[in-house]
Amino acid sequence: MQKLIKAKLYRSESISVSGKLVERYNKCLVKLGFTATKLTSFTIDGVGWSPEIAEEKKEPFYLNNGESNTYAIIITPKQKGLPVYNPFNSFDRELMKTVFKKHEKTINDITRDSAICVEFDQKIDVFYEPLDVLRYKDITIKFHLIDNLSKAKEEQLKLIALFNADNNFIDEDIHKKLLTSAKKYGDLRERNLSVEEITFTTDSFYTKAFGGVYLLRDLVTSVLIFENEATYKEAIKDTTYDVLMYHISHTEMIEKLISYNVLELDLTEETTKKRHKRIQKYMFSSYLKDTAHPIKDILQEPILFKSYLNKIDISSRKKVMGLERYLEKQKISKNTNPKDIIDGEMYIALHKPHSSLRPNHQDLIWYLLVNIAPKDVLFLYWYDKEQFYEVFKTLEDATQDWVIETVKSGF
Repeated sequence: MQKLIKAKLYRSESISVSGKLVERYNKCLVKLGFTATKLTSFTIDGVGWSPEIAEEKKEPFYLNNGESNTYAIIITPKQKGLPVYNPFNSFDRELMKTVFKKHEKTINDITRDSAICVEFDQKIDVFYEPLDVLRYKDITIKFHLIDNLSKAKEEQLKLIALFNADNNFIDEDIHKKLLTSAKKYGDLRERNLSVEEITFTTDSFYTKAFGGVYLLRDLVTSVLIFENEATYKEAIKDTTYDVLMYHISHTEMIEKLISYNVLELDLTEETTKKRHKRIQKYMFSSYLKDTAHPIKDILQEPILFKSYLNKIDISSRKKVMGLERYLEKQKISKNTNPKDIIDGEMYIALHKPHSSLRPNHQDLIWYLLVNIAPKDVLFLYWYDKEQFYEVFKTLEDATQDWVIETVKSGF
């Protein structure tokens, strides 16, 4: 990962936490029912998730109480707009955008010397069956302050009112109580510590519950796509809901999503797109072994690309040049089936979200596509960084260099 860190492609927008902030973070963990970290410094993302604490606890989703109860921790206003590096739900970043849009000023005030525990309450205490994800709809975002700061303010205001009543200003006992409160919490009189609940309504989304489930709503019929085969087999036994269900490996799912205007594909147009070239080069790189030239040069220099294309076996060559071969054959016969010519993963990877979809739905469909066929390294980095990091580890050194350059250049 040192290469990615050096290139600022590995969680580069995280915030470093140390000193007093660690203490406040731990108070949030305890308040939420978790154990405090023993680390004295770590980094966090937009929801307050820390990869170092996840490693320490050996639990990637340590901010969850089960799969149905997710939380966030805000200890600094600098978390506004940060990426969510390991989201449990695809809408997690939208939740945090909503929180800061509604309460940015209050968050700035509170986090001067306190922290906020954020609860995402979808009124489901525990998941029992895979189709429970259909119950996800309205999420109530609730806020809990550490040190019972709201209660401390209430008590401080009562003491002040008592101090101002009659001749109580000479009461030394009240003086002591006020000083104790002020030393512990500061002057809370003008502090805005009231964080109003927010309702967030979900539509289509992805959740990592039950091994990973996509829920596509607002279609002719809602569609559920399961990443875990055992979960899928359990779900199809449930006839309670009118919903289409697929395992992510089902090829017929692609055609159904095209018919529902969720996906679209224009193979002629794709030949002019940089995305096809990225996919093609990435596939080609997996067939290059013991080369006399750096893989990065082979993928970038047309002459070297052609030279090495002719050196790999014919079966691999057909996969790399699948789209070009299909278009040539189509000129001869309009009935040529692209799936007979183009490699299966490349064919799926060349699809894209339908242009009629809203931006957040397009992002969700890109996430689905890069998980079905992770062949576009740039989009994999954009839409599923955790999977990108895992894939990156498996690549040869020279291929890693090409991937880094491709991602940094954005094409």
